[in-house]
Amino acid sequence: METVSITIDGIKTQVPNNYTILEAAKSLSINIPTLCFLKGLNEVGACRICVVEVQGAKTLQAACVMQVSEGMVVKTCSPAVLESRRTTLDLILSRHERECLTCSRNLNCELQKLCEEMGIDKVSFEGEKVRYELDEASPSIVRDQNKCILCGRCISVCKSIQHTGAIGFANRGVKTTVTTPYGKALTEINCINCGQCIKICPVGALSEKDDTRKVWDAINDPDMHVVVQTAPAVRVGLGEEFGMPIGTNVEGKMINALRRLGFDKVFDTNFTADLTILEEGTELLNRIKNGGKLPLITSCSPGWIKFCEHNYHEFLDNISSCKSPQQMFGAVAKSYYAEKAGIDPKKIFVVSVMPCTAKKYECGREEMNVDGLRDVDAVLTTRELAKMIKQARIDFNAIADGEYDSMMSDSTGAAVIFGATGGVMEAALRTVADILTGEDLKKIDYTPVRGLEGIKEATVNVSGVDIKVAVANGAGNAAKLLDRVKSGEANYHFIEIMACPGGCINGGGQPIIMDKEKTEEVLKLRAKGLYDIDKDRKFRKSHENPEVKKLYEEYLEKPNSHKAHHLLHTNYVERDRV
Repeated sequence: METVSITIDGIKTQVPNNYTILEAAKSLSINIPTLCFLKGLNEVGACRICVVEVQGAKTLQAACVMQVSEGMVVKTCSPAVLESRRTTLDLILSRHERECLTCSRNLNCELQKLCEEMGIDKVSFEGEKVRYELDEASPSIVRDQNKCILCGRCISVCKSIQHTGAIGFANRGVKTTVTTPYGKALTEINCINCGQCIKICPVGALSEKDDTRKVWDAINDPDMHVVVQTAPAVRVGLGEEFGMPIGTNVEGKMINALRRLGFDKVFDTNFTADLTILEEGTELLNRIKNGGKLPLITSCSPGWIKFCEHNYHEFLDNISSCKSPQQMFGAVAKSYYAEKAGIDPKKIFVVSVMPCTAKKYECGREEMNVDGLRDVDAVLTTRELAKMIKQARIDFNAIADGEYDSMMSDSTGAAVIFGATGGVMEAALRTVADILTGEDLKKIDYTPVRGLEGIKEATVNVSGVDIKVAVANGAGNAAKLLDRVKSGEANYHFIEIMACPGGCINGGGQPIIMDKEKTEEVLKLRAKGLYDIDKDRKFRKSHENPEVKKLYEEYLEKPNSHKAHHLLHTNYVERDRV
């Protein structure tokens, strides 16, 4: 590639001729501030925070879109540049609801951070503000237009990454807003509740629906027996909220913190992740052997399910009838556990701690109940659990490790890796391979389905049977994969789909990654944390889980039994294409 010679802040260098000034500056470890910019996704120069002085140019230039040229001389912090950035921030603040102390992003806000860095201590341009109503109808996401800075990031991720387009710009000039089609509530459109918009928003214009008070009320209700389940990805994300290294496994500390919060029992969603593999793996084998509809597609991700319900009606029968591990846990807690513990199921309140905002939507779905009793009563995100721990003044870093309560907490390495894209597929293959061969296979690391690539494919030969599989993460990649299946270009037996890029480690409820350019690095470390747990487990195949075996022996009889179907399986519905 051709290079050009440029000078930035007095430093001469050679850079590829297709670089922007922002990229060239980063190559010299010169940090130009940005607000709307997201590499490869939102490169529009809208916020003007990244302006720089280019010798010979009549006006300041946006570094994120201005391409370098031979002999270019750039100043990134001249008096004119600094004054322009302060003025821009001042103008943004003039429209912004500045209730920082009550904002979900207080102390974790990109706008707040920039204002501090630039020494903004007052707002000069106070004008008339338009007051927008909160959109709180969604069980997952709260949209506050009063805090929106019109950066466009949420629009880009929803349209380009998730292929949903649930939000977009409306109107022009000072009347410009980010809104939904026809100004409808998120519940009335094709929003899939994935929460990727929350994670990408630089301020607090988008946040998860806060259910912490609902959970506190349940914990403090003497008539309720409150149990909590924790998802795989939470244990490698929660520590970040307390300053721990990314990917640290804080399972033991999390368990003790939950006990300190007042939960009556602390269980592990990994238990029902293993249960899911037994049910889903049996369903796959039945379809292969009996000519059932293929490919079978996983049903663990509620965001993906809703995406399919809106956009790919023809694949609804391909989706596994299995409930997700979250919902299976609730159903088992209010039946098997209730019976064993001698507790009235109506007195059991099930709380889930999930990396996912769509789980809040899932637990409220009409289908997610058994005999009129909801499987799960409340869902907390990783961030919400961290908030509760801080509210209780628990020193998370100092707390000792604890262990899960028995009966619904034994799990295998296969269950743990559900939290990373490809993990459900790998867990299923470990069990299906043993069933087909009738052997205890030792080679169980199916590495072709691992990694952060948007779409992964593999053919696994088991006992003379070629099983063709595919993995997609991110709703946009799911759309690309399903379009290939529809056209006949691709043919598989089994497909894993997760709505969020990277899977649950990057769920909409996980800790916010402030430096967006380090997202891939963060996700790799979180995934590594899960695979390290898997490696250290005594059992690494779901069908080896002793407590799951006991559940079948004492209660469910066998995978896909009539009782198992009643408790653990469901159906999905067509929704309007919006």
